[in-house]
Amino acid sequence: MVKLSQEEEEIVKLVGSFVNGRVRRVARELEHANTYPEDLIEQMKTMGVFGLNIPRPYGEFGVSTQCYALVTEELARGWMSLAGAFGGHSVVSMLILRFGTDEQRARYLPRMATGELRATMALTEPGGGSDLQALRTIACPDGGQWVVNGAKTWITNARRSDLIALLCKTDPAADPPHRGISILLAGKGPGLTISRDLPKLGYKGVESCELFFDDFRVPADAVLGGQPGRGFGQMMAGLEVGRIQVACRAVGVARAAFDDALRYAKERHSFGKAIWRHQSVGNYLADMATNIAAARQLCLHAAARFDSGERADLEAGMAKLFASEMAATVTLNAIRIHGGYGYSTEFDVERYFRDAPLMIVGEGTNEIQRNVIVRQLVARGDPLAPVG
Repeated sequence: MVKLSQEEEEIVKLVGSFVNGRVRRVARELEHANTYPEDLIEQMKTMGVFGLNIPRPYGEFGVSTQCYALVTEELARGWMSLAGAFGGHSVVSMLILRFGTDEQRARYLPRMATGELRATMALTEPGGGSDLQALRTIACPDGGQWVVNGAKTWITNARRSDLIALLCKTDPAADPPHRGISILLAGKGPGLTISRDLPKLGYKGVESCELFFDDFRVPADAVLGGQPGRGFGQMMAGLEVGRIQVACRAVGVARAAFDDALRYAKERHSFGKAIWRHQSVGNYLADMATNIAAARQLCLHAAARFDSGERADLEAGMAKLFASEMAATVTLNAIRIHGGYGYSTEFDVERYFRDAPLMIVGEGTNEIQRNVIVRQLVARGDPLAPVG
């Protein structure tokens, strides 16, 4: 069940109108040219999108995670890259809001709320993937600073973000390893090299980069929350929001594919009738709509669980797993319904089809999601009970 305030409903409608009026008419051209959507990002800043989950006194909104989820869906419906452009930023703002010191909140959140300061997460390492405890990026204390050496990859918005939430080992000898992991809130400076933009199947227009740290120095007070060794638990909480966000991106992409497929099925005629009246096409549409609606409910359930303060990794994992697999199927079936036109770059369904796989592998692969889900199914007393 969606529980939005009137103001939150208006925010979702405003973003939907922005998508319909501004995004959809330019997304295809920008995506095919792999052009960064500067004008659209600036409009998102003006609308307050980058500060949606930052409450007063640091921001203007502080919306519920359900509202945040539906805004993400709307942006992804227009162009998934836009949802990605603010996704990592919003997770970093949540981390600072929940775990940061008073000084860190005051330093970063007001500028993050306006979009003046853009943030990104740096988790994934070459050869590391979803195994976050196997980090090779090391930060060593030295004269009131941390000296960082290592590498990160697939870092979204790396060139345009001036704040990096860097997951690294501050105590490589810690046992168990997660007790030696911290998050450093780092700006850019000497010793940080953004080497290249990685070529991608989809998710165009927004850069995903390799980062190299060579004696990169950050202040001692850059540790999120002020105490080293708590980064792994902090990032796990961040990933709950991140996985909800990725799941909502999948719902948005699937919804765009469904909308295009339904419109085409009503307009296209064969054998004397609109093709939706052919049972095989009609069945595709029925299944697509049913699965999109189910995925959205999983996302909203996970969002409500997160806002309750309860651990939400089970719910976020389920939403991300189901929604991403659903989006891959729905976008393929949208191509089937379009026939040959679905394979043409003059129609948007091929873009949805290329964007969908990112949600399967991003923010922890779906194989990892299944591991998370089953561990929580075992750990919780009655995990599927309808009432707490």
